[in-house]
Amino acid sequence: MDNSPASPIKNAHSRGTVQGTQVVARACLVLRLVSEYSPGGASTATIAVRSRLTRPTVHRLLSSLAAEGFLDHDSRGGHWHPGPELFVLGMVAAQRYDISDLARETVRQLAAQTGESAFLSARRGNETVCLLREDGSFPVRSFVLYEGVRFPLGVASAGLAILSHLPDDEVEAYLTGTAADSRFGDQHWGVALRDRIRLTREMGYAVNPGLIVEGSWGMAAAVFDQTGLPGWALSITGIESRFRPDRQPELGSLLLRAAHDVTRALGSLGRAQGPVA
Repeated sequence: MDNSPASPIKNAHSRGTVQGTQVVARACLVLRLVSEYSPGGASTATIAVRSRLTRPTVHRLLSSLAAEGFLDHDSRGGHWHPGPELFVLGMVAAQRYDISDLARETVRQLAAQTGESAFLSARRGNETVCLLREDGSFPVRSFVLYEGVRFPLGVASAGLAILSHLPDDEVEAYLTGTAADSRFGDQHWGVALRDRIRLTREMGYAVNPGLIVEGSWGMAAAVFDQTGLPGWALSITGIESRFRPDRQPELGSLLLRAAHDVTRALGSLGRAQGPVA
């Protein structure tokens, strides 16, 4: 058998490997996009637009994932939803990556102390996903964050807090390797984002001055794993008048203390690795 670099058999095997990897990457992308539209669900057309794949390709991926139980299809509304197999896998993965139970009381205390909506978010690669929400006593609330919503690391205060505390080489890789997302505006990319990272490092906590939705502000502090890397963030959101410059240091101190408490609790439990896969 000819095993030289020019071998048709070897080249065909390489092409198959590339194609297989591409299918896996596309399937994972589709799953993430469907999860973004939970609980209302997403149409095939929506997933096609967001993924930049052709509609027939998206439909084949959606149908294959549904056949394996990873997605459900609402035949009446025509929308796709996360399926039962994802729930089962999630329950297993939660034993390692989900710190919701550990942080739940801290999130409640933040909401009670500040009157704002409080959250726990986790890093997932170059994104954050919101795991917990607890509303405070102030009657006017922001609904930018909710359980399951995802943002790029440079978007929203939770992601900014995590990104700012990553090692310099990882920050630079994000800044140079992540394409700007037109949904969120220019302030989340390039020079503007570099300035916000610098300011976050100086203060220790992140501030989002209404950059996602006008008038909806947020602040966050990073939670670190046992290796010293930021894997989660605690945050609060509310209307602009509740985040006056004279109140921000007080809120920042509360967030930093809360994040330190959760970090210390993680260390005592031996959670060595944050949710970055």
